[in-house]
Amino acid sequence: MHPRDVLLGAQAAAGFMPVCDHYSGVEARMRKSLDLQAAMSQEFGACVFDVSLDCEDGAPVGGELEHARMVVDLANQAYIASKNVANAISPRIAVRVHPVDHPAFAADVAAIVGGAGDVLCHLMVPKVESVADVEAAVRAVDAASVKLGRATALPLHVLIESPGAVHQAFAIAAHPRVLSLSFGVMDFVSAHGGAIPASAMASDAASIARGIGQFSHPLVVRAKLEIASACHASAKVPSHCVVTEFSDTAAMRTAALRASREFGFTRMWSIHPSQIRPILEAMAPAETEIEAAAKIVVSADRAHWAPIQMDGRLHDRASYRYFWQVLERAHQTGRLLPEDVQVYFSTPRH
Repeated sequence: MHPRDVLLGAQAAAGFMPVCDHYSGVEARMRKSLDLQAAMSQEFGACVFDVSLDCEDGAPVGGELEHARMVVDLANQAYIASKNVANAISPRIAVRVHPVDHPAFAADVAAIVGGAGDVLCHLMVPKVESVADVEAAVRAVDAASVKLGRATALPLHVLIESPGAVHQAFAIAAHPRVLSLSFGVMDFVSAHGGAIPASAMASDAASIARGIGQFSHPLVVRAKLEIASACHASAKVPSHCVVTEFSDTAAMRTAALRASREFGFTRMWSIHPSQIRPILEAMAPAETEIEAAAKIVVSADRAHWAPIQMDGRLHDRASYRYFWQVLERAHQTGRLLPEDVQVYFSTPRH
């Protein structure tokens, strides 16, 4: 049996998911993002970031339907193009629609799911406040999917952006159609009516030095920890918020490291192409970790997952699970895997 099936159990629900979620809302940038995804998939031998085409912030007021139709065309074109290239890796394309209470939501879902739902990896629903919002999204998505004839249910990712939503994070994460929760730091700070300073949206060195950046303000830290904990409790993927200082590579790298090492996030948003590689590097395991994990997993597989001794340490399924996840994270970040574990990833498991 495949290590994922043996070791992860309920944790296998989220399946393969890249550690980077890249957003763009302007047509020219969308096209460049899709081209970059294809190029980096060939470079790394795996799709190392999702492209999320944005209808919420990208669509002009009054032009929401036209924008949605343009997104449908781009998604379908990218998918068809990948099928016409030998040994191409299938793209991972998502769309962020308007919130469920927005007048454009129903038309967004009808157009996007009805027109490209069979090529999307998921739909991002912003400003989710409760399980009721998730259920409303599910009804709309499923109605459009029936018309399309999609065979499997389209997964949802949701964006947590208010104190009330943070309070409901565990219930939202537990919903079976939700695969991931993302944190919207800017809306979260704005929702506090000035009680949290603007610096709490930042992650640059100056804000951190003042002790009020997004990694130190108590209310923002609490929200991040709640979201990460809620996701891990239901075997879902916690996705960290944006770093707006996109030209500050050091701030980006530091933020990604802290998000993954200190706060338990296994995925992060990118809003500029220059942020993608720092996210991949920060969330990738070290080479020594990969080598040790490969050695242990291969030995465990040969022992049919019974306990083993290695380098004076006892290992069983608890530690096997951890080391398998190291290998999965290495694959998700495009790291070079030892030859004897490459077979586990020769067929993508979604």
